[in-house]
Amino acid sequence: MGEWTRAMVADRLDLAADVMRAMPPVGPQGYVSAWPEYLSSFADQVGQEPRMRKPLPSPRMITQADEAMLWLRWVDKEIAQILWARANRKAWKGICYAHGISRSSANRRHEYGLAVIVWRLNGKAVPRKRSMDFVIEKTA
Repeated sequence: MGEWTRAMVADRLDLAADVMRAMPPVGPQGYVSAWPEYLSSFADQVGQEPRMRKPLPSPRMITQADEAMLWLRWVDKEIAQILWARANRKAWKGICYAHGISRSSANRRHEYGLAVIVWRLNGKAVPRKRSMDFVIEKTA
């Protein structure tokens, strides 16, 4: 793959959040019901909408989601939480309240987290003695 961009990383994190949301819930092993299964007739189902289920994510999508979630280890815990919250389409207001920061600070940390991941995916070392703005600008 060519050079990674912040938009590509954000899209992959969004995909990971969507895949994790689409996975079936985990239940206890061996859960069974003693009740007999109810067989509905055609007359019972007349006028009812069919139950449509979303298809399960493909194995490739699950693998890509797992890779994207591992990228969050490369940033600080607070920045990783902001990245994951935005991938899950949380509102900025809730993120700012949870972390006790302003909207502009939350956005700056979000962009910085994406930039750090881009640096690492492109095989470069993230400069430690440079500002957040420098790291973000070099990935634009």
